[in-house]
Amino acid sequence: MTEVSQISEFGKILIFLLTGIIMVCVIFFFNRLLAPNHPNPEKLTSYECGEEPTGNAWLPFNSRFYVIALIFLLFDVEMVFVFPWATVFGNHELIAQDNRWGWFSLAEMFVFLGILILGLVYVWAKGDLEWIKAKPTVPTTDVNIPASFYEQLNLEQGKFVVKPFSMTNEPVVEAVTVDAPVEAPAVRKPMFKPTFKKPANE
Repeated sequence: MTEVSQISEFGKILIFLLTGIIMVCVIFFFNRLLAPNHPNPEKLTSYECGEEPTGNAWLPFNSRFYVIALIFLLFDVEMVFVFPWATVFGNHELIAQDNRWGWFSLAEMFVFLGILILGLVYVWAKGDLEWIKAKPTVPTTDVNIPASFYEQLNLEQGKFVVKPFSMTNEPVVEAVTVDAPVEAPAVRKPMFKPTFKKPANE
């Protein structure tokens, strides 16, 4: 006479989860009971990868983090379906009763993984897995000036003078021919006149 197992496979998983939760609660209780509690402003600051938190926390969030997190969640949730499938596919008693269960679960998993692989290929081809999408753009102009004109302009040395580089702070004085008189810039008057009010108690 064969003995019947009183606890199913899911019951064992439930006991494992309950044991883990109880152990974590016991560790937190002993930590609260035995650990010294001396808070100070430095200990109460938020941990930011070892750096001093500066500025406001309400900043614009880069959307690329959201895309990568969403892709991770989509491909991570598949494990929720793989574990029950492995339980059914690995149950020899169920497959021994009817061989169609094995073939059905195998075909179902191939379909599921095929959909995931198609999604991965689509995301990869779209370029969402790359942090920085390289799209070089070649600058273009809509002017009709030939390139030879620019070359001729660069060859003319008399019109443009480049100051020599100097390591000292002394200004380099050079004789520069001026064709037209240089006018001093006009001084702009303020657009408003500031007024100062005296306090009422004086």
